[in-house]
Amino acid sequence: MSYSIKQVSEQTGLSEHTIRFYDREGLLPLLKRDGTGKRSFSENDIQWLGLICCLKNSGMSIEKIKEFMYLCLNGEETCEQRKEMLELHKAYILEQIELLNRSLCTIEYKIDHYKEIGVFHLDAFPIS
Repeated sequence: MSYSIKQVSEQTGLSEHTIRFYDREGLLPLLKRDGTGKRSFSENDIQWLGLICCLKNSGMSIEKIKEFMYLCLNGEETCEQRKEMLELHKAYILEQIELLNRSLCTIEYKIDHYKEIGVFHLDAFPIS
């Protein structure tokens, strides 16, 4: 079964513009075109888009994603390289999670502080 870019956009939630950008960047190297030159997506292409989104949403650069995708195309001989890339990316994600958790704690502290100030102000200035 093949899908149009509109169908893939609806299925993935990605805009058609974003899908075209990923294709132009070489992130969909197996993507085929129909007789009129329109992109024709397979289930495999949609799965690749899912992986692209996962990597991009977790902070991997387009260049690194491209490198990873080309390693995938080279088969089993690149498994170790791909695994290393993913392990490095996992470490990066864990660092980002820790940073975000620390930031969240600071924000929660400030919110609690502002709640206290608000209560203080309400008690200090009773409404008659």
